[in-house]
Amino acid sequence: MATAEPPPSVEILVREQEGFSIVTGPPFDNGEPKAKTPKVACNSTTFSEDGCRLMVIKPDGIISIFDCKTYKEIRSVQVPSLVAANISPCGTYLQTYQRQSAPQEKNVNLWNVDTGDSVFNFSQKTMSKTIWPSILFSSDEAVACRLATNEIQFFDPADFSKGIISRRKVPGVAAVQLSKLPGTHVATFVPESKGVPASVQIFACGSNASSPPLARRSFFRCSTVQLHWNKGSTGLLAVAQADVDKTNQSYYGESKLSYLTTDGAHEGLVPLRKEGPIHDVQWSYAGSEFAVVYGFMPAKATVFDRKCNPLLDLGSGPYNTIRWNPKGRFLCLAGFGNLPGDMAFWDCTEKKQLGTTKAEWSVTSEWSPNGCFFMTASTAPRRQIDNGIKIFHHNGSLYYKKMYEKLFQADWKPESAEKFGDIAELVKSVGSLKLEETKSQGQGSKPSQSATKANPANPPQKPGAYRPPHAKQAASVKSELFGGIDTQETSKNALKNKKKREKQREKKAAEAASGAGGSQ
Repeated sequence: MATAEPPPSVEILVREQEGFSIVTGPPFDNGEPKAKTPKVACNSTTFSEDGCRLMVIKPDGIISIFDCKTYKEIRSVQVPSLVAANISPCGTYLQTYQRQSAPQEKNVNLWNVDTGDSVFNFSQKTMSKTIWPSILFSSDEAVACRLATNEIQFFDPADFSKGIISRRKVPGVAAVQLSKLPGTHVATFVPESKGVPASVQIFACGSNASSPPLARRSFFRCSTVQLHWNKGSTGLLAVAQADVDKTNQSYYGESKLSYLTTDGAHEGLVPLRKEGPIHDVQWSYAGSEFAVVYGFMPAKATVFDRKCNPLLDLGSGPYNTIRWNPKGRFLCLAGFGNLPGDMAFWDCTEKKQLGTTKAEWSVTSEWSPNGCFFMTASTAPRRQIDNGIKIFHHNGSLYYKKMYEKLFQADWKPESAEKFGDIAELVKSVGSLKLEETKSQGQGSKPSQSATKANPANPPQKPGAYRPPHAKQAASVKSELFGGIDTQETSKNALKNKKKREKQREKKAAEAASGAGGSQ
């Protein structure tokens, strides 16, 4: 009888000024992570989608690929004038973009990681986030395509020497999103032009080039769009964004959320219950429901099913971020960026809130691959001070915190959620480990706890709230204007000024009285 394969270990990549290193993930032995690799100097790092390989960009345009089982370097490529690089979902291909030194120079190269050979290249004048990486792969690398002028070009990922194997003509196409798993469909975006509305269309990969789209949605007042495929490639969420809000209610423009299905059963707006921008939208890992944060602050959050029926109201608050647990049961609702960092953890199966907490100044956030922990990181260059990571339990209780002098990146090593057990059993096992650790710490630290126990007769003083220098005088002026002056809160200068004004009023009253007596 075959024994079940043990689940993989959870690991974290940490990149500091000196370079990156891999450390063990939670739960930690003795409360601290252990380094699994020495620090390697680099400019940036990126895991492949399946977590089997790691791309490391070093100085002088050197790109190294590491095997994530041994963390040994398996390939190194030097690219002069390197601008950007990307690794394919399964780590088979490395894609690089370099500045052109001559017109029509083939500056985009696709390298086979195993052989180190360039298997495909072409010329591309400009590069932006919307069109990079230039060659898109499905999650299983079964389908590959590229956006070109007025068309989408398809390739055979197993043999790029065949060149372009099929084309799909889409006049004016500006953005493309290939479905992830399976890679059976492709979504296109055509911007508004000469009075013709913008549109999002869905096509089947490998279909007849002249066949009509499976679904289509048109938008007026739309300059950009975000496309989100679900797992299973049956549904597409499209966030249409306009630079200007004609109602003048939002400085950031106007946005609308539409939902399209590959069977054409649904092509329309998602019924949202509050006006305002779309802050975030995310599919669950199963692809059977999606969550949206929307509306003017305090924003509202709702979970919908695949037919756009509301399943769970997550309430309102200062939120702009959604993070689904890989197991699909838990969800974190947060407010990062220019918001104060509030987080709410939900059990979507039981439809109840598990807890709330805060993670101020967070730049990145994500669930661990096993779904038991949630990590936030405050990183440079977005934050030049207070860099660090926080790891929370699935219910929002803080598990671990560490500050760094300068932290540039903190990421979980990707792993398939199917490699881990049922989330309820995982959470239970982590809870038992936490309980045993608490007991052992309590038994070993009783004397120190009794020595440092606070004296009830002399409770610790809470620090007072900070008040800027001008606030004290402002408070006294406010008290004078509206009455109820508290002499304890009033500054010495304010008291002196008050006495002077009273003397002046008395002097004026006396002069007025003497003048009236003389006239009689």
